[in-house]
Amino acid sequence: MCSVGRACSSFAAGHAVHRVQARLVAATPGEWVDAIVLSADAASGSIRIRTFEEGHEVSLWNGAGGAAELRAGDPVALHERHHVLAIGSTRYNALLES
Repeated sequence: MCSVGRACSSFAAGHAVHRVQARLVAATPGEWVDAIVLSADAASGSIRIRTFEEGHEVSLWNGAGGAAELRAGDPVALHERHHVLAIGSTRYNALLES
C-alpha cells in the first residue's frame, strides 16, 4: 500500500504497474528470471531475492503490497529490464536497489 493507505496511484519505480510496462514484460517472456525469496518486510516494502541460475542476490522495494504477499522460500520471477516482480500471476512494479 502507498503511504495514503489506498492502492498505488503512482507509476514510479516500486509503485503501480503501468499498462505499457505490463505489455513490455508480456512481449519479452524470455527475460524473466526465476528466483527465491530470502526475506520480505511488509512494513517497509523491502524484498530480497536470490536468482536460481546465477545465484545473484537482489534487493528491491515495492510500495504496492508485494512484500506482504511473500514469505522466505517463496518462488518469484523478476523481469529486470522492465522492473517487474511476478508473484504467481500478479505483477508488481519493483524498484531495484542492487
